Amino acid sequence: MVSPEPRTGPEFWRDLKPIEKVFRKDAAPEIFLPDTLDDDERYFIPLSETVGSRPLWISLTQNRWADVLMATQAGLVNRHYHPHQVFGYTLSGRWSYLEHDWVATKGTFVYETPGEAHTLVAHESDEPMRVHFNVTGPLIWLDEDGEPEGTFDAYDYLELARDHYEKVGLGAAEVEKLLR
Repeated sequence: MVSPEPRTGPEFWRDLKPIEKVFRKDAAPEIFLPDTLDDDERYFIPLSETVGSRPLWISLTQNRWADVLMATQAGLVNRHYHPHQVFGYTLSGRWSYLEHDWVATKGTFVYETPGEAHTLVAHESDEPMRVHFNVTGPLIWLDEDGEPEGTFDAYDYLELARDHYEKVGLGAAEVEKLLR
């Protein structure tokens, strides 16, 4: 192991030499989205009258995506089942699953295990519910009795995003930047 370079001052790293070979051959560049919490609704794909999803990253080969799910008022977001794991981190607002006794607020992390069905609801709050989710698809939509009534995966998400971005003037090419 190489010994660390000497450190002086609070931002000692300013004098460090950046790595010249950043990407391996055939590696895709990172995605850098600095303003994902702005209120520009064009970036949010409407899922209902009060719920939208802002795609941050989409992988068709892994059937995964990362997004910011936003609900602008209290209400039912959706009912679904996960055959794969999901990670969620609450950015603002309040939300929960009717099937659990907790309420997520800003700073709450949730790991959803494969095999879980739940009813996602947004609670009343002074700010919109915004949750960063990392989803491995598909989601299986459920009716009020918990019976399957459709699926949603990364391919569906990409198609919705392209259509929406075209409709609001951002262009489908804006979504293409998120594919990895």
